[in-house]
Amino acid sequence: MKKVLFIDRDGTILVEPPVDYQIDSLDKFDFVPGAISALKVLSTLGYELVLASNQDGLGTESFPVEDYQPLQDLMLRTLRSEGIIFDDILIDTSFPEDNAPTRKPRTGMFGKYLTGDYDLSASYVIGDRDTDMELAQNLGAQGIRFQNNWAEITEQLRRTSRTATTSRNTRETQITVSVDLDNASPSSIDTGLKFFDHMLDQIAHHGGISLTISAHGDLEVDEHHTMEDVAICLGTALLQALGDKRGIERYGFALPMDECDALVLLDLGGRIDFSWDVTFTREYVGDTPTEMFRHFFQSLCAAMQCNLHIKARGENNHHLAEAVFKAFARALRAAVYRQPFNYELPSSKGLL
Repeated sequence: MKKVLFIDRDGTILVEPPVDYQIDSLDKFDFVPGAISALKVLSTLGYELVLASNQDGLGTESFPVEDYQPLQDLMLRTLRSEGIIFDDILIDTSFPEDNAPTRKPRTGMFGKYLTGDYDLSASYVIGDRDTDMELAQNLGAQGIRFQNNWAEITEQLRRTSRTATTSRNTRETQITVSVDLDNASPSSIDTGLKFFDHMLDQIAHHGGISLTISAHGDLEVDEHHTMEDVAICLGTALLQALGDKRGIERYGFALPMDECDALVLLDLGGRIDFSWDVTFTREYVGDTPTEMFRHFFQSLCAAMQCNLHIKARGENNHHLAEAVFKAFARALRAAVYRQPFNYELPSSKGLL
């Protein structure tokens, strides 16, 4: 479902004049420090941007449209020059004493967002007044009170944006995977294959991420479809959660485990290349076929659109499998790490 950022204008994007609270002349026009750079980042996070503002008496003698509109247009042109375009602009022109249903914090002008097409619980109202926070409550959204620090708001929304849920329903499998790259809360994993669950839990725990995986597959046939489709769903969810990849480290990692050495090289650069050099000497570890580990990681690599090279040696097949999954998890953890307040792409091309 679609998510929205409902953003107040005066006092949040533009400095609000302290006397008459009307931006109606050029000498009153000024952007709040950090607003443009913050909106530029927020426009990349998958939210629709909606400008929502009360403009008391707009269109009356006390606030003629010809005084308001040129400054509004100047703001929009300036933002557009930085790639910031509002998907919707909602302006209420009533006075407070009118008690109009369209005046914030009432929801009269937000009708299209109340039809069920939007995930309002994952949406935000950003504003500098109590009425903005009341609006958030009335919409069933979350409120962020602007207190002259756009950088903190940007980082808060970036942290909450790196989540994704994907599903895959075929004749053989019904699978749902949810990931949160910035939350290491306990994971819930159930694929019907206990050793595979144990390995997937290593990705969550050592990757520092949250994973929820529910998989129902045709295990009465064999394990192939279940493991393959979990890999596809997991890789797709990880790719979606990464978003535009700004600020990430991109690369990752190796580790030893007991008598085993595992080397995992990972590049989240958007190109697909897979290499596997691991030899198992048992057909199964627990209830999971060892031949499927290669196929799992190959399918994951393709869905993640990454370079993934895996090499491991060891005697104990349980340790060998676990070393591979842990090394992948640590590689993933290093690669998806996002430096605070860094909005650069880790690529000289400017695109990943």
